[in-house]
Amino acid sequence: MSDRFSPTPEQKFTFGLWTLGNKGSDPFGSATRPGLSPVEIGRMIADVGAYGVNFHDNDLVPIDATPAERDQIVRDFKKMLEETGLKVPMATTNLFYDPVFKDGAFTANDPRVRAYAIQKTLKAIDLGAEFGAGVYVFWGGREGLETDAAKNPAVATQRFREAMNFFCEYVIDNGYGMKLALEPKPNEPRGDMFLATVGHALGFIETLDHPEMVGVNPEVAHEQMAGLNFLHGVAQAWERGKLFHIDLNDQYFGRYDQDFRFGMADIKRAFMLVKFLEDVNYEGSRHFDAHAFRTEDYEGVKDFARGCMRTYMILKEKAEQWNKDSEIQAIIADLNSDQDGANALLGAYSPEAAQKLKAAALDRSVIAKRGMRYERLDQLTMEIILGVR
Repeated sequence: MSDRFSPTPEQKFTFGLWTLGNKGSDPFGSATRPGLSPVEIGRMIADVGAYGVNFHDNDLVPIDATPAERDQIVRDFKKMLEETGLKVPMATTNLFYDPVFKDGAFTANDPRVRAYAIQKTLKAIDLGAEFGAGVYVFWGGREGLETDAAKNPAVATQRFREAMNFFCEYVIDNGYGMKLALEPKPNEPRGDMFLATVGHALGFIETLDHPEMVGVNPEVAHEQMAGLNFLHGVAQAWERGKLFHIDLNDQYFGRYDQDFRFGMADIKRAFMLVKFLEDVNYEGSRHFDAHAFRTEDYEGVKDFARGCMRTYMILKEKAEQWNKDSEIQAIIADLNSDQDGANALLGAYSPEAAQKLKAAALDRSVIAKRGMRYERLDQLTMEIILGVR
């Protein structure tokens, strides 16, 4: 289907090899789909109309591949990219699957594990640079614990900082020009994860030697599974100039990491997220880190991928409608109007400003009587989303 809701290169929609290539296995059942090669997955991503493909190092090159095997895989993948026109905007490292990372990677207690994790990541950064990736993501899938007796969290933070400082210097030394992005998650697969939320990550970034190089890669499911408002985390990251990448999917509160098709679980939150990204002219990739249902064959996987992009485009159009709706905009204008010249009392501090504010006649009982019309505003928003306005 090709219509106004079809993907466009301008939206920079991307999928990971691990998303469309997911075989449908889970902790309670084996795969329901056969495995595909990276080239086959890439062609499928191109076939659904996406802009780009992202990968973990071992999504592309198996962890035990020989140098010769590695070079052949890279050549084949580059050929597929040339033939399809797909880009590789982002790359990352798998530091969670192999048993060596059972206690973490950069925060593991065993220094041999920490050294191996850094070594593996350096090689993976080289691989990402070879494909022109501009963003390198760090998801600490095993950076955490099940018992606080196991690790001193302050020491773990120091170890994480040491690793990130090392990678920043490596990227600079090699002239890669990459930005680095931390991907927060509160729990799963560890009971408690370090750098659990966007706020944790933003605070940590300011302690690095090169904070200007490091931002965040927030994911819908990672914040919503803990009951947090994902839009607020995204807005905070964007306001600080740290929204380097974003993972789009969906999630019900209180469940395991479901990685549903974008917009499937909470359409209103998805709408507000799309509206924000479009309103601020977010220029990065819109990456769908999600998986098709275990019930699907690969035609169903394509339906899933097209659905992610189509829902985004539908919500983008509805966000444009919301921004042009005269009644909505009248309510917004009234909500932000300068009542009784109060704006003149606000702004930067000065002794004069403080005295003026202290002397101002601000009658709280009068102010409190004002109705905000949020009920009407929310209902109008719902009617736009539901397509009846």
